[in-house]
Amino acid sequence: MMIELIPTGIFVGAMSGFFGIGGGTILVPLLLVLGFATKDAIGISIVQMVFSSIYGSYLNHKKGSLIIGEGIFVGLGGFVGGYIGGYITQYIADIILQVLFVGLVVFALFRLLVSKQHEEGSTTKTLNKALLFFIGLVIGIFAITLGVGGSIVLTPILVGLLHYPIKKAVSAGLFFVVFSSIAGMSSRLVTGTIDFENGFLIAIASLIGVWFGVWLKEHVTSKNHKVALLILYVIILIMLIKKIWF
Repeated sequence: MMIELIPTGIFVGAMSGFFGIGGGTILVPLLLVLGFATKDAIGISIVQMVFSSIYGSYLNHKKGSLIIGEGIFVGLGGFVGGYIGGYITQYIADIILQVLFVGLVVFALFRLLVSKQHEEGSTTKTLNKALLFFIGLVIGIFAITLGVGGSIVLTPILVGLLHYPIKKAVSAGLFFVVFSSIAGMSSRLVTGTIDFENGFLIAIASLIGVWFGVWLKEHVTSKNHKVALLILYVIILIMLIKKIWF
């Protein structure tokens, strides 16, 4: 199993850095295919997200693509929501988690598909700080319950509603994952529902991929970046539907 987990970690890390996702969106389905139970896969995914989101956000900040400002309020909401979500998971049946996951991906795919393209340097909209906190809270609860960082929902919202350029939205989405994943892991430490041995193995391997993913993100056009993100959502959706219904 270890042989499969190392390249899996590198691949998921690259996707995390390039698409601004925690990695759980890809890692959970892959772990299910490898034979892990849903709840174990979610726990491993959360450990990986902590590592990849912190390192990826550090790289994005160095490159100037991370707007921290309003992200703090969304992140704090995500931290509270993620902590709550870590407790909820153990009480929900696997099939319900998987169906919710499909719904999450469908929403993100639609929201991103209908959003307009905003150029780098364009003016972004602002929202009330309390509303930003609430958005983070809801996304945090929903995301950590499903073993994802939440950026799969947040990024389309930033692009479609707040007019963020795609690359800055991706960077902000990964920054959000820092808060939600740390909170999710903290609450799961209390309930003892994390496979740390496999989680750390994938997390360390993912750091190599994160570096490459962030580098690649800075070398593609915004249009191509959005197309790649849409393709990712479609692939994930197909994998999930195949796993659940076939």
